[in-house]
Amino acid sequence: MTDPDVIEADIIRQREQLAQTVDALSEKLDVKARVEHKAADLKDAATTDSGRPRPALVLGAGGALAALGALAWWRRRG
Repeated sequence: MTDPDVIEADIIRQREQLAQTVDALSEKLDVKARVEHKAADLKDAATTDSGRPRPALVLGAGGALAALGALAWWRRRG
């Protein structure tokens, strides 16, 4: 026969595993929290510690705008 203490310990272990699984699924299904977390990550990556845009991003955006402007000028000219 199986010892009741062993059975109880197994039940406790299974409950803990189930609770962890439910928590993991809840996190995956919480779209709003995931979007907010991703937005905060992107903001942190795009700004310096003082909150200003990173210079490399500003230069990249300026270069992209200049390239689009040059393309539009070239297409109108031709």
